[in-house]
Amino acid sequence: MSTTTTAADILTQTTTFLTQTLSQPDNRRHILTTLLSKLSPSIQLHINQLNLASETLENAINTTNVAVKTSSLCLSEKLLLSYPQNPFSSFLLSLIYTLSKRHKDACFMFLEVFETDPFIARSEVAPQVFEEMFLVNFVPVLEWYNEKRSRILSGLNSGSCGYESDENSVVMDTVVSCMDLLSKMNGDQALELKELEREYEYVLDENCRVFVEYFKEVLENEDGDIVIVPPSIVLEVHKGEGYEYNRDEKSLLSTEFGSRNGRYNVNGHYHMFLESTPIWTDEGQQSIEIQISRNKTLSKFPSFFPERVSPRVFTNQRSSSRLSRLSPNNKDPESEPEDNSSSMSTSDSDAEPEEGNIEIPSLDSKQTQSQKHKQPIIIESSSFDPLMEDYDNPINEGKHTPPKDFVCPITTHIFNDPVTLETGQTYERKAIQQWLERGNSTCPITRQKLHNTQLPKTNYVLKRLIASWQELTPQVISSPESVISQAPIDGTLDELKVEITKLCTSEVLKEAETAVFKIERFWQELPESRMELEIQTMLSQPHVINGFIEILFSSIDTRVLIATVYLLSELASRDNNVTSTLTRVDSDMECVIALFKKGLFEAVVLIYLLKPSTVTLLQMEMTDSLLSVVSKKEEEFFKMCVKPKAAAVFLLGQIAISGDDGAVFDVIRRIISGMAIECIINSLESEWIEERFTAVSILLRCIQEDGKCRNVIADTAELAPVLEIFVEANDQDRFEIVQFLSELVKLNRRTFNNQILHIIKDEGTFSTMHTLLTYLQTAATDQLPVVAGLLLQLDLLAEPRKMSIYREEAIDTLISCLKCSDSPATQIAAADTILALQGRFSSSGKPLVRTYLLKHAGLDKSYRSTMRKEQLAAISGEVQETMEEEKAAEEWETKAAFVLVSHEFGLIFEALSEGLKSRYAEICSACFVSAVWLVHMLTLLPDTGLQGASRICLLNHFLSIFKSAKDTEDKALSMLALSSFIHDPDGLREITTHMKDILKGIREFKKSSTVAFEMLKVFSEGNESSADLWNHKELTQQDCSMNGEVLSIVCIKDKILSGHSDGTIKVWTGKGSILHPIQEVREHSKAVTSLTVLQSGDTLYSGSHDKTVRGWSINKEIIQCDQVYDVKDHVNNLLVANSISCFIPQGAGIKIHSWSGTSKLLNTSKYVKCLALVHGRLYSGCQDNSIQEIDLATGTLSSIQSGSRKLLGKSNPVHALKVHDGLVYSASSSIEGTVLKVWNASNYNLVQSVTLASEVRTMAISSDMIYMGCKGGTVEVWCRKKLSRKETLQTGTNCRVICMALDSNEDFLVVGTSDGRIQAWGVS
Repeated sequence: MSTTTTAADILTQTTTFLTQTLSQPDNRRHILTTLLSKLSPSIQLHINQLNLASETLENAINTTNVAVKTSSLCLSEKLLLSYPQNPFSSFLLSLIYTLSKRHKDACFMFLEVFETDPFIARSEVAPQVFEEMFLVNFVPVLEWYNEKRSRILSGLNSGSCGYESDENSVVMDTVVSCMDLLSKMNGDQALELKELEREYEYVLDENCRVFVEYFKEVLENEDGDIVIVPPSIVLEVHKGEGYEYNRDEKSLLSTEFGSRNGRYNVNGHYHMFLESTPIWTDEGQQSIEIQISRNKTLSKFPSFFPERVSPRVFTNQRSSSRLSRLSPNNKDPESEPEDNSSSMSTSDSDAEPEEGNIEIPSLDSKQTQSQKHKQPIIIESSSFDPLMEDYDNPINEGKHTPPKDFVCPITTHIFNDPVTLETGQTYERKAIQQWLERGNSTCPITRQKLHNTQLPKTNYVLKRLIASWQELTPQVISSPESVISQAPIDGTLDELKVEITKLCTSEVLKEAETAVFKIERFWQELPESRMELEIQTMLSQPHVINGFIEILFSSIDTRVLIATVYLLSELASRDNNVTSTLTRVDSDMECVIALFKKGLFEAVVLIYLLKPSTVTLLQMEMTDSLLSVVSKKEEEFFKMCVKPKAAAVFLLGQIAISGDDGAVFDVIRRIISGMAIECIINSLESEWIEERFTAVSILLRCIQEDGKCRNVIADTAELAPVLEIFVEANDQDRFEIVQFLSELVKLNRRTFNNQILHIIKDEGTFSTMHTLLTYLQTAATDQLPVVAGLLLQLDLLAEPRKMSIYREEAIDTLISCLKCSDSPATQIAAADTILALQGRFSSSGKPLVRTYLLKHAGLDKSYRSTMRKEQLAAISGEVQETMEEEKAAEEWETKAAFVLVSHEFGLIFEALSEGLKSRYAEICSACFVSAVWLVHMLTLLPDTGLQGASRICLLNHFLSIFKSAKDTEDKALSMLALSSFIHDPDGLREITTHMKDILKGIREFKKSSTVAFEMLKVFSEGNESSADLWNHKELTQQDCSMNGEVLSIVCIKDKILSGHSDGTIKVWTGKGSILHPIQEVREHSKAVTSLTVLQSGDTLYSGSHDKTVRGWSINKEIIQCDQVYDVKDHVNNLLVANSISCFIPQGAGIKIHSWSGTSKLLNTSKYVKCLALVHGRLYSGCQDNSIQEIDLATGTLSSIQSGSRKLLGKSNPVHALKVHDGLVYSASSSIEGTVLKVWNASNYNLVQSVTLASEVRTMAISSDMIYMGCKGGTVEVWCRKKLSRKETLQTGTNCRVICMALDSNEDFLVVGTSDGRIQAWGVS
């Protein structure tokens, strides 16, 4: 009687199930895969759309973005509703509605699955829901089935042929009793039982559909206003024309791990059945011998838990005895002595089997031609193994396979004491207890960590269902009539069965190995056999596969191992169930991999067919073996269904494309470093298209990891086979091919690149350019730039001035991608593609456009460094070749730039301008370099009238970068771009408004860049020199008269430091608010005459009349004294280099003091007034007007200017001395006045001499000016190039200017005077 169900009950059950499914990705994928595989052919036409809907749903499940989730759900729903309703779409819609909180709609859609395909719904999709919602109403169906079955069997004895159960146990009767009952059953009864089971399945399906309608009515009547009576149970089968219900088309086996809904990984699990060896003999009273086998050890390898179900590893099961044939090597039982103590005979079929030999009456009077009169059968008392199924029933029409939910995935036995863990998986209590006792704390199937290792109570619901099934299911023994009624079995099959029995049951390893060879021979004759399907089915049985695996574990004969691997590979390539059997237990896979690593290279084919995960491949350290296989010749291997080299290439490809972790990179580097890469290149010519695809993927990853290997690939690869597969490839493979070809034309030789482009263009079976153009219309957005770039390069091989649809489409695509701000990856790819079009690359394939632009901008240091690394500089024997390469590169660059800037009257500049506005630094950088390149090329191309378009789009960007960039190279590149506009009147007019900032930046590059010099010439507009452009403005001054005279001053980083006559050192700000006091220290006891800073800028040295030199560390805000050196003399004009200091002592000469404490006196005959130190050479200006150069390394003294000794009258000392840009500048007094002289530092020749009006006391030199501090308190500013006075700066007092300093950027001048003032002028 059906029970009343409420809408709340239905919603609760379905919502709970659907919510759990959404949280369990493995279970969800299993269900969807199952439903997809059962779709009708008409629905299969829409499989791509259904897969798209599934992927969109997965995206909605995994995203955390609410907007993305909502839009994904809407899109998926629309896709599914636009196609015919089917179980797959109904289930997807139920998940979508659950995510959308539309639980009632979800329930309706979920019930549609039960209505359209009840069998799949109850067995694969939701067995738990079926049990709790449907099965509770189907008690009359079970009673009807039991009644009909009892009536069929009413003429037989009541002995159990199946399973008997009570609430606490499930006990299987002995096989002897089953055989006794079977012998009393006629053929009609067996057929009736088979038909009854089919009717039972049909009745279940019909009742599912009836109750789905009932549940829908209940849901519609959610408020309960109408009383809905449960429907009546359907117990009659109405067979229409052509009716046939074949349960085998809806197999209960699953190929995925299950979840808490009761799905287990039992694919290929073992069933209870008799050996298919014919046990029917001529005489009714002839017997079959049953022997007890005490022990058998074939496997030599340790097992792993949970283990593969092996014929040798099951523990004793009193309800299941193992039946199998004896080896033919055993004697015929008829020849055994009748008094043999190890055997006994009986005709009583109800007798319990005892230890010893038991004879069972034969069930048939006929004998198959190829069989003996008796067939011995082994029963192992200490172990159990399911035997071979009836080979004559290859599609398993027996209907007696237990539902997978009733079988323990560890033992593969029907549950006796089932327990369900927190992960939802159910196991036999003893088996899972052993698993936990071994120290494991995870679920064997899901590998989830168990929070509680205390086993729960028995699952009595499942146990009662098993008991009911056992009561209703006949034993797995075909009646004699059913066997006899089958078609006659060919002798070949009988022989094969014998060999399979030997393989699975023989005690002798040699006999099992011989069976492998014979099975191999049978298999190799398959093409000529009419029984191919039968033989394949026989060999694909799980226990046969396990027999082969036992051989792999045990045999040491290479020929046997190869034959076994060959057979397993052949079977796995044809039957997915074989693959599932082999992968169900880790130890099997580990055994095959271990043999492969030990040199059984044919095993690579089986490993490939088993599809191991990348993690497994890496953990098992198979790389060396795979590379060995790839490097061997094909003739060295046994002929397999897949070529071993191809299988190795596939596995290497799986590793190479799996990710970016260190282990994967290590594999790729090993491919590159050895000979394997050349073998991978050879795979590009493989007859197998998939191998070519994989080879392309591997080589692409190799190039991406180490670009230098592209030279080897380009030299040896045949590209025609790659071009052939492009048309047949899917979108992902096509893009990899395009990437691969694009990377190949990034060689460091332009002529080679052009040759490869010609090959790509001309050698394809179809027009490569047309194929790329077609692909350009359908490629994904982020793939478009690479495709367009390759298409444009192929088009550039022709004359660029001619119109081309390929060129127009390619450039349009690049421009649209540059503007695609919604996809930063696409923008970056487009900008990088434009950079690559310049055509110059390093040996690693990186574009050199930035390096070449820096060379043009004057920073050729980077260019020279790059060229040295690339070894492209012209040397003996290579000058002509290098010139040809440079000419080819220039021609290509000109063509590429011309087609880009000419397209749509400079539309590319607008796109680059938008890219420069991106918030992503990588996009801005790539667009910036591309823009500089194209704007610079405008000056080299014929006048196309595009200067205006480029100026409007890019000038402000270049000005902004030039003024704000902290990177010197970026500033130089923007200067190069700006120089392209100064010859355009409109451009010059716009630039002039920013003259102040531009001139300030240009000063940095004037010494090294002709571009900067040319810009200065344009800006000077007829002035005599660039010095005319500068003026000086007084910024601030500080009165430090309380500290005495300002004797020394120095600028370092963003600080100004001054030394005073009272021993004080002051620190001032040198940035922003200049001369703002920061710190004042007084470590010296007397006047601080000198301050100098090491070139590194982190240490300050001060010299004083207190006969010490102090070392100071310069911190962010303050300075701190770290070292004190006692030099035992007054210190004047201190200079420091490396580990020594040079200064002028109180007397004659120059004192050289080492920090270790030693000192010496140089030039002792002269009274020195000033010093300068440059590159290890010390220059001194003396009291007698002489100037000397001393080489500190050798001590050599050279005279630049000879002095004059005067006995009477005033001397003419050299007061100031500076060395700058290879010239020595000196200022000295004379009778005619102060003289400024310029000497050549290399040959000591006098370059120029001028007379000054004031007496000079100190000097500072910039890139354009000479600043001279004078005795009258003035600073004279002279043009360094022309030696002409430009300006006089007045300190405002009648004093001496004692010291001066310029900051590193030459932005301001600081002077110190004798009256204690410090004054700063800005230079602009």
